[in-house]
Amino acid sequence: MDGAEPTISRLGDSELLLRWSSGDVAVCNAQVHRIAAALEQIRPSWLLDMVPAFSSLALIVDPAFNPAWLETAERWLTQRLPAALAVEVVKPDLRYIEIPICYEPTFGLDLAAIASACGMSINEVIARHCAPTYRVAMLGFAPGFPYLMGLDPALAMTRLPTPRTRVEAGSVGIGGDQTGIYPRPSAGGWRLLGRTPVTLFDPEREPPSLLLAGDELRFVAIDRARFDAWSA
Repeated sequence: MDGAEPTISRLGDSELLLRWSSGDVAVCNAQVHRIAAALEQIRPSWLLDMVPAFSSLALIVDPAFNPAWLETAERWLTQRLPAALAVEVVKPDLRYIEIPICYEPTFGLDLAAIASACGMSINEVIARHCAPTYRVAMLGFAPGFPYLMGLDPALAMTRLPTPRTRVEAGSVGIGGDQTGIYPRPSAGGWRLLGRTPVTLFDPEREPPSLLLAGDELRFVAIDRARFDAWSA
């Protein structure tokens, strides 16, 4: 197994937190999803939910199952973690999703600046952004916002020094060495290079988030006519 074993700590009065300390974020994130899958196979009834992040996994515990519920849950996890780390995980079918994105300047407000800063043409930036297969490392910031690992290092950009007060839903941006998609209008400081017509978060849908932690996706470039047709 790659990477160090996680530490276990209590998070508030209803959660346990597994945290990996390896310096390689990609290795840590792979371990997070692997252990989540392993624990799912032996999941007790009192484990209400698991919330993966970049290098940690929160376990939400049902306080009704035992008077000393959190202590019991921590003891259970401590005893079973070595076996969970060693078990051959039966992974569910990989979810692979293609996300259409329009790189028109109206949507890619920072696209020209990104190209200039990277010493590339706009077309090269678009090609490099569409080339990788990304993994959804975690959801956060806003409901359904995916933090995507796999960005070409040549496209890594610092966030804006002053965040925009409004970023439109579907906007695709770069923040540091990640790319992500704003699921709803909000303030934001990521550098925008395009927009997708896909609805990422819908509370009436099950599950509400189109993308889930552990999913893989590719961006597919579309023109404005196809964007408008999709939106309609």
